[in-house]
Amino acid sequence: MYQEDIYNSQNVKKINNEQVDQIIKSIIAGKYSWACVLLLRYSGYNPIDYIPYRTYIRLLKNNCLGGKNQESRNDTQEVLI
Repeated sequence: MYQEDIYNSQNVKKINNEQVDQIIKSIIAGKYSWACVLLLRYSGYNPIDYIPYRTYIRLLKNNCLGGKNQESRNDTQEVLI
């Protein structure tokens, strides 16, 4: 009963199916920190409140800005295998 009161009192956003898919893909890829960032962001929280700034910026660079570079690296690794 106490738990229900917490959920009713807070403004928690619902995560849609597309966002859940992104979180699951991150977990499958072994990017657990990035999955946490996505979960916080999609839930309506600011990840910087929970993750150190430098870590958050590194995660953004590796997953948002450098995502294209990582995809090309994965493609070349698959070819080598």
